[in-house]
Amino acid sequence: MSEEVVNSTTVTNFIDDKDGFDKFVQECFDMVDENGDDMLSLEEVRGGFRKLLPFGSESQPMKPMDEGMLKLIFERFDQDKNGKLDITEFKSLMTEIMNAVARGIDGFPIIVNLEKDSMLMNAIQHELVTQSSSK
Repeated sequence: MSEEVVNSTTVTNFIDDKDGFDKFVQECFDMVDENGDDMLSLEEVRGGFRKLLPFGSESQPMKPMDEGMLKLIFERFDQDKNGKLDITEFKSLMTEIMNAVARGIDGFPIIVNLEKDSMLMNAIQHELVTQSSSK
């Protein structure tokens, strides 16, 4: 875990980098897809939220999500209503989560403790690479 400074621009620039964000989404999808069928069940998404959200980590797990809330979120992004999320539906979910985080942070930098593979840490690492390559 490390202490990092993040702001909304860090997050939105990460989302706007299509190739980098697509790679990140695919890595997250593969991590959450426990049975390797290229589709995410409600159970896999439930477990994946614990791994991916910046509000929890292995060392500080987030509280269990309300089952009704989880089902609403899942149903909203299951566009074809087949009971599973494909990579496109999952990317929509991840984009919405990251945009919500950016809106919550607003333009003010905040200091957060992040696990090395958390969503926000990926955004920060993207920003560092982008800044160093533009010098």
